Amino acid sequence: MSNTQKIIILIGVIIILLGFLWPYLSKLPLFRLPGDIVVDKPNFKLFIPITSMIIISILLTLFFWIIRKFFN
Repeated sequence: MSNTQKIIILIGVIIILLGFLWPYLSKLPLFRLPGDIVVDKPNFKLFIPITSMIIISILLTLFFWIIRKFFN
């Protein structure tokens, strides 16, 4: 089996797992963390999820690092 086939299968498994875990994942306080900037004024709402994006970036970096180690 080639690396491309393995990656596509892995992506499919991850999507299925996210689908099963979605009711639990939606209850996480992601995008409502301290450090996320919210400006709420009449007729204007600004939302900048700085802390949430840093956490997601770290998790994605670790995920892709693990995948790279696994497939190489």
